[in-house]
Parts: sequence; C-alpha cells; structure tokens
Amino acid sequence: MSRPVPARVATAALAAATALLAAGVPLTAHAATASAAGGAAKTRALPLGKAQRAELLTEAGQDSGRVAAALGLGAREKLVAKDVMVDSDGTRHVRYDRTFAGLPVLGGDLVVHERADGTPKAVDRASTAALAVRSTTPGIARAQAGKASLAAARGAKASGVAPRLVVWAAKGTPKLAWDTVVESVEKDGTPSRLHVVTDAKSGTVLGKFEDIKTGTGTGVYVGQVNLTTTLSGSTYQLKDGSRGGQYTTDLNGGTSGSGTLFTDADDVWGNGSASNRQSAAVDAQYGTAATWDFYKNTFGRTGIKNNGVGAYNRVHYGSSYVNAFWDDTCFCMTYGDGSGNTHPLTALDVAGHEMSHGVTSATANLTYSGESGGLNEATSDIFGTGVEWYANLPADPPDYLIGEEIDINGNGTPLRYMDKPSKDGSSKDSYYSGIGSIDVHYSSGPANHFFYLLSEGSGAKVINGVSYNSPTVNGITVTGITRAKALAVWYRALTTYFTSSTNYAGARTGTLSAAADLYGSGSAEYNAVATAWAAVGVGSVPSGGVTVTNPGNQSTATGTPVSLTVRATGGTGSYTWSATGLPAGLSINSSTGVISGTPTTAGTSNVTVTAKDSANASGSTSFTWTVSTGGGGGCTAQQLLGNAGFETGSAAPWTASSGVVDNSTGEAAHSGSWKAWMNGYGSTHTDTLSQTVSVPAGCKATLTFWLHIDTAETTTTSAYDKLSVQANSTTLASFSNLNKNTGYVQKSYDLSSFAGQSVTLKFTGTEDSSLQTSFVVDDTALTTG
Repeated sequence: MSRPVPARVATAALAAATALLAAGVPLTAHAATASAAGGAAKTRALPLGKAQRAELLTEAGQDSGRVAAALGLGAREKLVAKDVMVDSDGTRHVRYDRTFAGLPVLGGDLVVHERADGTPKAVDRASTAALAVRSTTPGIARAQAGKASLAAARGAKASGVAPRLVVWAAKGTPKLAWDTVVESVEKDGTPSRLHVVTDAKSGTVLGKFEDIKTGTGTGVYVGQVNLTTTLSGSTYQLKDGSRGGQYTTDLNGGTSGSGTLFTDADDVWGNGSASNRQSAAVDAQYGTAATWDFYKNTFGRTGIKNNGVGAYNRVHYGSSYVNAFWDDTCFCMTYGDGSGNTHPLTALDVAGHEMSHGVTSATANLTYSGESGGLNEATSDIFGTGVEWYANLPADPPDYLIGEEIDINGNGTPLRYMDKPSKDGSSKDSYYSGIGSIDVHYSSGPANHFFYLLSEGSGAKVINGVSYNSPTVNGITVTGITRAKALAVWYRALTTYFTSSTNYAGARTGTLSAAADLYGSGSAEYNAVATAWAAVGVGSVPSGGVTVTNPGNQSTATGTPVSLTVRATGGTGSYTWSATGLPAGLSINSSTGVISGTPTTAGTSNVTVTAKDSANASGSTSFTWTVSTGGGGGCTAQQLLGNAGFETGSAAPWTASSGVVDNSTGEAAHSGSWKAWMNGYGSTHTDTLSQTVSVPAGCKATLTFWLHIDTAETTTTSAYDKLSVQANSTTLASFSNLNKNTGYVQKSYDLSSFAGQSVTLKFTGTEDSSLQTSFVVDDTALTTG
C-alpha cells in the first residue's frame, strides 16, 4: 500500500528549519572541539522525503545570495546548493559548491550550519583562502592546456571532453586553471579518468585527482536469497522497482556501454556456479539491495544521492579483470570476472564499498588523492563492512576483513585488515606526515584502524569466530563504543562536516563534532573518538586521561555467583584495576577489571572502581551494589533499573539505538525532560532499547513503564508500525499504531518468574515505509519486594 511520507518533525519545526539565514551575521569556522552542539544535547538527522529534500534544496538555492553575503564572499562568488540535512532539533546543514565569475571553484565547497530559527551556527570550508583571482582570461589556450595535461599523464589520451576553465582552490593560493580530463587504462585493466589541473597562466601542473574509484573483492556467492524483480510481459527482469529501480546488466566481456539487462523466464536466477552468467548478477543485485537497505534503515538515506534513485551494476567486465570500480558518470558499479574469468568480483563488501564511493561523491566529495583520497577509500571500507554486518549472511559471515574471500595473495589472506592494516604489507597502521603521498588504498589504513578501534577496542580478541589483535600508538588503550555507534559517528561526520579537502586532522575534528551532536560533548563516546584517533597517531587522548564507564547499579542475591566486567577508555598502556566497597565475597581482577565471586552478606554497598594506566593517570566511577538474601529467605525492596527516567541525558546503562534517548520538544516526556523516543520517522526504521539486570532470588518483581503512542496512520484495522516488549526471549506485550493514545498510559508486568536470574528487558520498535508512529517510553521501573 502506497501512502504519503511525512517528515517526523512537526510542520512548525520544519518551517523553522527552512528559515532564511540571517543576513549580515558573520559565520565563524567550525569549532574543533564540539561545534555549537555542546553540553549533553543530542541531535539526529531526519529522513527527508524526495519532495521535501527537493523543496529544501530549492529554498537553499534561492537563499544562496544572502548566505554568500553572510559569509563575506566577494561579489563575483556564487553558491550552488548541493545537499541538505535537517536534524530533529530543526538544525539545518546545507552543502554548497562555489563558483567565481561563473567558473567552478575546485576545493571551494563548504557546509553551512543553521539553527532552527535560521540564525547561523558554524561553517566548514574546504578552503579558507580568499578568491582574489584578478583575471579570468587564460594566458594559455585550451588546446595548449590539453597537450600539457597529456604530457603530465604518461600513456593517457584525450577524453573527448574539452578542458574547462576553473578556479583551483584546493591547495595554496587560488589560481585560474584548466581542468583537463585524460583517459587511460591501468595495468590491471581498470579504466582511468584523471583530472589534470594546470595553471592557466604558466601551464604548471597544480594537482591531479581521479574520477574512477576502485576496490577489489571476489565472487562470493550469497547463497539462496530472495530478489525483488520486475515482470515485463511474460519475462522477468533483474530490476528492483522497490529500491529506486536498481538493475544489473551483462557487459559480456566488453569494457564500455551499459550492457544488456538480465532477464529470465521463471524468476529463478543463477545456480551458484561462476560458469552460470546469472550467478554473478545475483551477487551484484543482492549486494546492491543490501547496501540500499543498510543506508535506508541505518541512516534514513534513500539511495546513493538520497533522492530515491537507484544505481545499477555491470558484471562480466573485460577478460580476467581482477577488480571492481565505481563510476559517477554512469552512476554504476562495474565488476570483473577475476583471474581466468572464474572468480567474479561480486562480493557483498565490494558492493557496499563501491556504492559508498557514490555516497561520498554525493556528500563530502573527498578528493581522490592525498590524505582526502585515503579517507575516501576508508569511508568505502567502513561502510562496506557495515553492509556486510547488516546483511549477516551465513554464506559470508561478517568481519573486519576486506576482500577476505579473495585468494589474491595465493595463501588465503584477505586484501586488507582493519584491526592492523599493516598486515597486508602496504597499508599503514597510523598517521605520519607523508602519508598523503602513497596510494589511497594504503593511506586509508589509519582511518580503517580508527574505525575498528572505535567499534571494538584495542587488544587481542575473537569476534564472530575471527581473531584480531589491534596494537596502538604508545600502547594507548581504547574501549570500543559498538560498531553501530562508530558507523553513526562516521556517517554524520561525512554528511555534515567533511568537505572535499578534509585531511586526517580534519577527520578527527569532524568526527568529534559528530560525536558531540549524537552523544554529547565530553560523553564516553566523544572521549572514545578522541582516544581512538590518538591511538592511530592523530591528536592526543582527551584531557583527564582515563575514563571508566559506569556499569549502572547492581543487584544480586547471596549465594549466587556474579561476574561483571568494568570497562575504561583513554590513557596510556594497560590498566591496573582496584575497587573499594565491594560486597563481601566479591573481588576485582587487577588486570582485567572483572568483578567476580559469590556474595555472602545481604545489604547495599557503595562501590568505587578505579583504573590506573601505565603513566599513573587514573579514572573512577561509583555505583551501588545491593545484595538480597537468596534461597527464598526474604527480599529487599528496591528498584533495579539504572537511569530509569533517562534524565542523565545519555542511555547508559541502557543500550539504545542512536538518538532514542531524547529531550527534544517534538514529543513531551512523562516527567522531567528526557524520555526514550522510538521510531516516528515515517520511513522503514527499527529502534531498540535494552538493559540487563539481575533479579534477586526469592523476590517478587514487577516491571512498569509509561507509554505514549502517537501516529499519523489513519487505519483502524492494520498494524503497520509495532513495538514489542521482551524479557529475555519472552514477549511481555506488543503494541502498534492501533493503540495510539493522547497521553501516557502506565503498563505493568509480573517478572517474578525471573527471580534468581539475569534478565534483559528489550523494547523493539519497527516502522514501515510511510506515515510515522512514535513509541515514547518514560519513567521505567523494575521493583522487587
């Protein structure tokens, strides 16, 4: 059923978000620490419908003159709106390209951040240099510029596209320049479309950057999967109308053109063999769908350009071509068949990698050379890995290895390693001043390493059956914040703060700003971002050294063994752990931070845990630990849930999807300012909220919470959007848009059957593709007595 897609934000809030930028107010460079978000404020981007995004871009274009004036741009400079994002608090982020006297300015892009009332907040610029180009009349003719570019790119030929006059602002003093595209073929058969930028006065080469973004993978057959196809007459087409019309074609060994659309009579595609031409097409089409779903359901992004339009795949490129690449000009991914034409490079992480080059092009457009080129490649590795974990296929178990199914080295090793990039023999584990001079696939190493550390932390561990060991600069200890949060930080930085010239220092600044927006400046996540960058040689650990994560108040029973791992981040080297106030019978392991033992005495203790690093910097956290009498011999009345009303402004000790714990005015809290707001996007989305506690033996336990359900659905019969409440695997209740109410209603459930056990309470909200439903939970409690 097709229904209109409203924005989650109220009409008034959307109107505020589209307010004009106040003229004459100076915009300052974006703060390196946390932007203007500051404090504990949390923001998240709203998924915008195609029509809404187009309307906002039109308004941004109409307002570009006033924005240019506010930025102090010269009379000959114009801004061209490229992209726009609106946050849940009404903040708007508008990405602009720039022209000078009608000429494109390469490296002149910027992102303007505005508050909900339209007043300026900050600006991120690719270049802060003033455009003081005296003349737009070149001293060197167009044809001469073309010859100079061919001379600078040995083996290249003219592309057929005439050199264009531009202003080069990517490096140094802005200059009038010729941008010439020359074409060639790399040694491995990858097409090259290289931009050579030459000074329009002297002919000197000012810079080079590549249009074709490359990656490698293999024909990992995804097994038996469902595909969305299109029936045309009596023939099925490998075309997905539900995901922007994405489709897959057969180049049949060719190296140009769009290929022939795959068709089939019975809608049963491929047989898992590389000799069947459809098998590679199945992998490519499934990978494209999985990537679409990953971006849509994780970030609310509909398609590569966020405009609802799908890309397409070309498989069977060339002969024995061992590579794959993304090309903006055709808006497509292209896959070779590998060595001997028997190993098509249609791996799932390759699909995610290549499409993510398109996302980068549509947002920050990181220049594909130097440090920004390494960040461009890392972005594709990061989101390609995200796609693999999102799909979670038995045929391709997710991991932090890139191209792990390729035996390109002949010994079964992957192409790249995120936990220790240097294991591939070429990539770099950490940053150094000359890293921008090496191949972008290897200069991506520090950013890939950063992402792994931010997700999982440092040190040796086994994840999903794969062993990792992630050493760091100066032995810095990093505690991961989860892969979901690391992905959220990188995506927001890419789409909101990065520009075409962002380097490693700028990436640190942008991700810190993103973490401040999402989780609060000075939060554990914010400090973890800074620490993970320091661990790969970019910046330093946060001031204050070691931060110990509070595990929340604990509850257990006498005679019941316990094991609690306390974690920390920051500092140098390994930690030495200590604790005071532990209940009798419990102790802490000084090396691991694990509190274990069997409580012997009932009562409540005030516990303080301290972690000290090798440089004697330390951090501490405190919580209560209540021990009740076990074996049914009585029960101490208590409330077990930590942060029950969410008023700390962060989720912990809850685990929540990004942005669920919220204090915006779009939905009121039951009491205080904060609540857990799940869903409400008006697009396909899943939010979760969970916390694990121990219910003392012999206790009667009762779960209560206040629930408000607000919906734009009009049906009185169909449950489109749903909320489930679970205790471990037991479903306590299910709600939907049919249960909408005007205020809060308290719900209550008996959990006495979980006495003497550890129980995970989980709220899961799912929303379909249109018409929002908000499930708002507040003032939770799990009481015993």
